[in-house]
Amino acid sequence: MKKLFILFALAFSLPAAKAQMLAKNQVNSRADSLRGTLTPIRTCYDINYYHLDVKIDIDQKSITGSNEFAFTATQDFNKLQFDLFDNLKVEKVVYKGNDLPFTREYNAVFVTFPKAVKKGSKDKFTVFYSGNPTVAKTPPWDGGLIFKKDATGNPFVSVACQGLGASVWWPNKDHQSDEVDSMLISITVPKALQEISNGRLRNTVDKPDGYKQYNWFVANPINNYDVTFYIGKYAHWQDSYDGENGKLSIDYWALKTDSAKARPHWDADVKPMLKCFEYWFGPYPWYKDGYKLVQAPHLGMEHQSAVAYGNQFKPGYLGKDLSGTGHGLKWDFITIHESGHEWFGNSITSKDIADMWIHEGFTNYSEVLFTECSENKAAADEYVIGLQKIIRNDEPVIGPYGVNKEGSGDMYPKGANLVSIIRQLINNDEKFRQILRGLNKTFYHQTVTTAEIENYIAKQSGLKLDKVFDQYLRYTKIPVLEYKIDKDNLSYRWITDVKGFDMPVRVTLKTGAYTLIKPTNDWKTIKVDASINTDNFKQDPLFYINLKKS
Repeated sequence: MKKLFILFALAFSLPAAKAQMLAKNQVNSRADSLRGTLTPIRTCYDINYYHLDVKIDIDQKSITGSNEFAFTATQDFNKLQFDLFDNLKVEKVVYKGNDLPFTREYNAVFVTFPKAVKKGSKDKFTVFYSGNPTVAKTPPWDGGLIFKKDATGNPFVSVACQGLGASVWWPNKDHQSDEVDSMLISITVPKALQEISNGRLRNTVDKPDGYKQYNWFVANPINNYDVTFYIGKYAHWQDSYDGENGKLSIDYWALKTDSAKARPHWDADVKPMLKCFEYWFGPYPWYKDGYKLVQAPHLGMEHQSAVAYGNQFKPGYLGKDLSGTGHGLKWDFITIHESGHEWFGNSITSKDIADMWIHEGFTNYSEVLFTECSENKAAADEYVIGLQKIIRNDEPVIGPYGVNKEGSGDMYPKGANLVSIIRQLINNDEKFRQILRGLNKTFYHQTVTTAEIENYIAKQSGLKLDKVFDQYLRYTKIPVLEYKIDKDNLSYRWITDVKGFDMPVRVTLKTGAYTLIKPTNDWKTIKVDASINTDNFKQDPLFYINLKKS
């Protein structure tokens, strides 16, 4: 989500950008590799269950506690890596009642076991830790804990750590490829406040020191950066939605000072959103854990089953429309976008954050689909076309693999326009809808690669799309359709980085209509209507390309 905020800030002053394959020239550090690479000491164990049990001291901005790692060995090993930022102290690592030796390098912690853990065995260890986690300066642009006050001076505390990593505040196997199967989140806070986390509340326990422990259980797989907490003085109310998989619980948590305006504002969007997204994407992925919308001390984040909301109860994106069309002011951007991530990002998660376009491109397109559900197809088309003006084409959408680096922030609007192009090429909205639903059924609660998503769409659509994906995701430039018109003859070809690029495109061969043509990198010539000339020849704007008059 964080790159979208940066993209929005630049929306009205976007520089031209140079083209380069995959990433700008940059040196990736040892710390990047330790975090981003799946080495044998990380792949040797598969996480099954976490119990995160921490106490948060708001005055000291500190945290103390533990996390239990329950895992299955995928191979014989006697050493493994987990992750925790080095400004936090590992007090001890306990295994079968004994302290294990460990070493640290940057934010990686290496634990040695007294004897080999055998492949297929289930085991566990617990990490005890403490310290002052990184405090976010401008959340969620930069990650960390957030300590604010509400309008009446009460503490208002949370965390946002996408990209930066969950190990900024708790020890875990901090790589998106391995999602824990289930999790117990125990957060202890001052008794006068309330705490909300992912999943369902099991119970609360009063502590003798003026604190209260909240125990939330997540019954489904969850990625690390989605694990969260919200602390404040909240109003809570409940509702439900009759969805495709039965009755879905809805829980709203707004600060008491804002609850009066939160109720009608959220009511306007949430159920229509669920209806729309279930129609296009399939059943909401977390019926066991429910749907929660929680007011947060930052703009927003897709925290699974506990979506973070901080859009000040305004339409659009803090009262603005990212598309510039006006359609985005008819609903709350944060409610719609962050909830769309429950399908793309949370249920379907990229293994490497280099492939984060899978999260953001499809979720940005979910805004288009919600516009279609709430208005009509013409409005949705205008919305996605409007997003084109904020695409920077500064670097490829896919980032470098294995070093915990995302690609361009264009993964949002350029990714959405790629999905839109695929929809145009399929040219059958019901087939397109079934592909979106099929993605969510086939890769339900799974981590994936770009190749898996590409192959699924190509197979189900029956289209040859590999070169389309390559040009839009792996190169900076978009396709250029070069053309010349001599009397009633139109000559045209693609100029692309990808050799053999052959994407069909709709253009004006006669006044008032678009016709599908099939350019390649070689010149082709066809007849056009006498009314068409180099001044009025154009492409269907739903195809995000450039035209070049020869």
